[in-house]
Amino acid sequence: MSHPFDPNQLQFYLTIPAPCPYLPGRTERKIFTQLDPLDGPFLNNYLTHAGFRRSQNVIYRPACETCRECRSLRVDIQAFRPSKSSKRTLKRNEDLLIETKYAAATQEQFDLLQRYLHNRHFGGGMTSMDFKRYEMMAEECASETEITEFRKPDGTLIAAMLLDHLSDGMSLVYSFFDPEESRRSLGNFMILSHIEKCRILDMPYLYLGYWVPDSPKMRYKARFGPSEILTHAGWKPMPRLSGRPKT
Repeated sequence: MSHPFDPNQLQFYLTIPAPCPYLPGRTERKIFTQLDPLDGPFLNNYLTHAGFRRSQNVIYRPACETCRECRSLRVDIQAFRPSKSSKRTLKRNEDLLIETKYAAATQEQFDLLQRYLHNRHFGGGMTSMDFKRYEMMAEECASETEITEFRKPDGTLIAAMLLDHLSDGMSLVYSFFDPEESRRSLGNFMILSHIEKCRILDMPYLYLGYWVPDSPKMRYKARFGPSEILTHAGWKPMPRLSGRPKT
């Protein structure tokens, strides 16, 4: 992908230390920069391949002084084979109606997000989000972004996922779902459905963000192998049965 932008012109900033959300007793720092509306899609693509993640118009990656546990992870679409558990999840959700839309916030999505946050992340920073902030999260993103909605046959919205298009696949940004539909394993199903979408569109990778080997919150991402993790030597296969990938 050619582009006249010089990445060396970017200005990066460093956050102050804060408690790590994944590993108790540790602190985290992030390096980040702003995505410009004109260069946003190119920069998002360029920096995601270098291990960054997007949040609205900010793109960041961990810059912790004594820890390197956060690993960027992407699913190898052609090599992926669903497990028996994944096949059951797909079967349970065959009735859902899936629709991809432009990244436009709706009150219906926001109401679902609020139920999800107060059930799954009560007390977290996002629980105070109002509709205007959600609108900014969904729409002011300076990237090639879309929202996938998942509805029951009667039209009820039960899950949604915000994702970016990259040159070699898709990057999942944020997902939320109805906490009362736990039987469906909607978090896993949304990932599985986008693996299939990448396969149909002949996209080689689905980017799942960071994987932290010792964090229970991140354990689910290891289910979607074969996967690759970003190392100092570039993207390398992650052993499917290994608890901690070698770098």
